[in-house]
Amino acid sequence: MHEMSLAGGILRVVEDAAARERFARVQRLTLEAGALAGVEVRALRFALQAMCPGTCLDGAEIVIEQPPGQAWCLPCAASVPIHSRTEPCPVCGSHQLQPTGGTELRVRDLVVQDA
Repeated sequence: MHEMSLAGGILRVVEDAAARERFARVQRLTLEAGALAGVEVRALRFALQAMCPGTCLDGAEIVIEQPPGQAWCLPCAASVPIHSRTEPCPVCGSHQLQPTGGTELRVRDLVVQDA
């Protein structure tokens, strides 16, 4: 379950920001986990909630947005929406797709409380 490792990395990013920006607590953490990022959102949420007690994320609302995947189809030269990397182009049926969006896992926003 690599989501536990991802959650640990997210927690480190947030704690580093807390030390640098001098805030005590996070009220809301907003993440973006694209449809093509290879992240099981429920497992990531569970891992974050398991790691939160005793940290600046303790009690924080965790919002995980899931933007759709986008790809560039080489044969038909179109930008198309896709839900998985194995899906064919919805326009021409080709599997020659280059993902262009929805591949990221990132911290989008922190709502914090001062120290």
